[in-house]
Amino acid sequence: MDTKHTRCSYHEQGGHKCHETAGKSGLCYWHDPNITKNHPEDKERLEEYAKNGGQLRGISLRRADLEGIDLVNHHHKQGYDMAHADFYRANLSGAHLFHLKLNDANLMKADLRDANLHMADVDNANLLGVKWNGAKIENVNVGRRLMQERLADKALEVNENDIALDYYEQAEEIYRDLRKAAEREGLFGMSGNYIRHELTMRRYQMPKISTERSVSKLIDLFCGYGEAPLRVVGFSMVLILICAVCYFFTGLSYGGEELVFNPTESISEQFSLFFNCLYYSVVTFTTLGYGDFTPIGYSRAVAAFEAFTGSFTIALFVVVFVKKMTR
Repeated sequence: MDTKHTRCSYHEQGGHKCHETAGKSGLCYWHDPNITKNHPEDKERLEEYAKNGGQLRGISLRRADLEGIDLVNHHHKQGYDMAHADFYRANLSGAHLFHLKLNDANLMKADLRDANLHMADVDNANLLGVKWNGAKIENVNVGRRLMQERLADKALEVNENDIALDYYEQAEEIYRDLRKAAEREGLFGMSGNYIRHELTMRRYQMPKISTERSVSKLIDLFCGYGEAPLRVVGFSMVLILICAVCYFFTGLSYGGEELVFNPTESISEQFSLFFNCLYYSVVTFTTLGYGDFTPIGYSRAVAAFEAFTGSFTIALFVVVFVKKMTR
């Protein structure tokens, strides 16, 4: 068969096909992984190929030298679709990749220094070892979970714990690199989000039944590793409410009279008692101590616990809030 009339054999289940002329391998120049695209003219050829509507999904650019390439789909709302493309160790420093779709792409150890990835979509892409120095990553979409996290879950399903730990370690490294890149760009909100993910990946590498992992989980729930002050507020409100319920059943003293839940009392009287307990819980949590209500019996233990936890929680909220605001 005459190869000049043979079409590239690249195709995906979703219907994406390449209509370029195939070489001896059955794939076109851009989809053939055995061809290294590092010739001086390859950068301009790829830019022209993209402008002419060529199939960019799944192209192989392993070790390609594409420094400063412009892959922005100018005058269009949607960027070029380069999902499943292979950029392993590719030189993309200074590249213009605005709004580029890189879902499921392989960017492992790619050089993205000083590249513009604003609005780029790298959901489920392999970002291990990417060089981010100077890259513009504002509003880049890395997805809710990294590819390594999904692979770790699959490994755990078949009891491949060592493999899962390796993937979690890779995910931690990726989040750490993204955090540092965000900090260099002054994107502190983004860096705060990445540090939470980084520490979560570190927690997943700890033994499931261990004090270290339990403490790490509590810190995450309590304040999002210092990046979620609203979690502290939420915890405070829940604690105040729970303690109020405890006071409602264990009783308080007011002016020498014991106030405690009595099923024979009316609904309005019980509501009045609960709101008094709620008021006392707030006063105790904030350590105001007005002295109008005093705990009795088991309420003393509850009040002591709430006062101690409240003083610690308020101090923590101040630290976390100031940390966020001073950025």
